[in-house]
Amino acid sequence: MDSTIRGRSLARVDIEQCLRAGPHRLIDCELDEADLAGLDLTRWTFERCSLRRADFTDAVLEETNWQSCRGPFAKFDRSDLTEASFVASDFNNAIFRGARLPAARFERSKFTGADFSESGGLEAKFEETLLIGAKLPGYSFKGQRLKRLDFSQADLNRCDFRDTTFDDCSLRDAAMAGCRFAGADLRGADLGGLKLLDASLFRGATISREQAGELLGELGLNVR
Repeated sequence: MDSTIRGRSLARVDIEQCLRAGPHRLIDCELDEADLAGLDLTRWTFERCSLRRADFTDAVLEETNWQSCRGPFAKFDRSDLTEASFVASDFNNAIFRGARLPAARFERSKFTGADFSESGGLEAKFEETLLIGAKLPGYSFKGQRLKRLDFSQADLNRCDFRDTTFDDCSLRDAAMAGCRFAGADLRGADLGGLKLLDASLFRGATISREQAGELLGELGLNVR
């Protein structure tokens, strides 16, 4: 039986009927505002799907694949996204509060304004992704190599960045109260907007001479 569905507008009843035949691959489908809360969609694939305001609250989404999807304001509260993969997708302002994210991957995607509060992400990986204004309080990036992540204006309060390497990333104007950076390499991070009073956050971290000069510039001193 062909498990691929193309170009259809789908509601909860349609998805429930598909569940009897196992995981499906949805291509160019519209699920805007669909109520899919609590469903077990393990190993389903969503490709170029529209998911605006779709509700996946409490859904089981283990090993799901989301490719080139658009899901602004979608809800993933308390969903299980273990080993899920989001690639080249746009989930601006989506809500992932309390979601489980072990070994999940987020690559070349947009999560501007997304809320990851209280989410658990052991070994979750973010790469080449926009997280501008996103909420990630208390998240652990310990020991990771972060590549091309834009955390501008994000809520990073109490995040763990110990032993983390930043490669072409931005922390410009991010909220970072209570963050830990011991052992971190911040030479590849944009620290714009940082005040000298915040410098204590980076005790034990490595920054460049240029970054140090910017901090001292807050006092009106010139570094030569």
